[in-house]
Amino acid sequence: TVIKDLNTLSHVIDTAIKEWGCYLPSNPVKNIRKPRVNPSRSRRLSLEEELILLAQCRKHSSAMESVVIIAIETAMRLGEIINMNWGDIDIENHIAIINESKNGEMRKIPLSDISINIFKSLTKRLGSDKVFWQWKSVSSFESSWQRVLIKSDIQDFRFHDLRHEATSRLFEMNLNMIEVSTITGHKTLQMLKRYTHLSV
Repeated sequence: TVIKDLNTLSHVIDTAIKEWGCYLPSNPVKNIRKPRVNPSRSRRLSLEEELILLAQCRKHSSAMESVVIIAIETAMRLGEIINMNWGDIDIENHIAIINESKNGEMRKIPLSDISINIFKSLTKRLGSDKVFWQWKSVSSFESSWQRVLIKSDIQDFRFHDLRHEATSRLFEMNLNMIEVSTITGHKTLQMLKRYTHLSV
């Protein structure tokens, strides 16, 4: 994130110098040493861990279990799941629509039969169009998630690892790179590789 922010700032300054006539002797961002990119995580969820995690989620609430299953089935980001509205779900065509993803683009995500059954089982709240109305924001969900994780006693695991897990499973289903990147929203092969850890 820091590297992306520095690159954006550098581009703005270059544009200001070259195209807007702003005088600067040089681009100061280019003299900054950029931090190293962290190595990608390779944490996969074992079958036993998945069963334990889902059981603890179920004890917490059916909504919590549903969020985790949707994450595994769709490779959606937590924010995309928590902020979904019922208008974004097309049950008939098995599609979820993310109107504005992290990279600012609309994305259509195919929904498995498991995902469809989850959405059909959820209760709607009067006066709210949110699918997961139990949480107002990602941070409020995170506090619930941390309690579930502690009770599950699963070590070195984050919610975002479910996106890695889901992406890897898509490749294990023999989908190609174009198909997977269309679902996950990854823009480059390099980023897609960071999210993919195939099981031997």
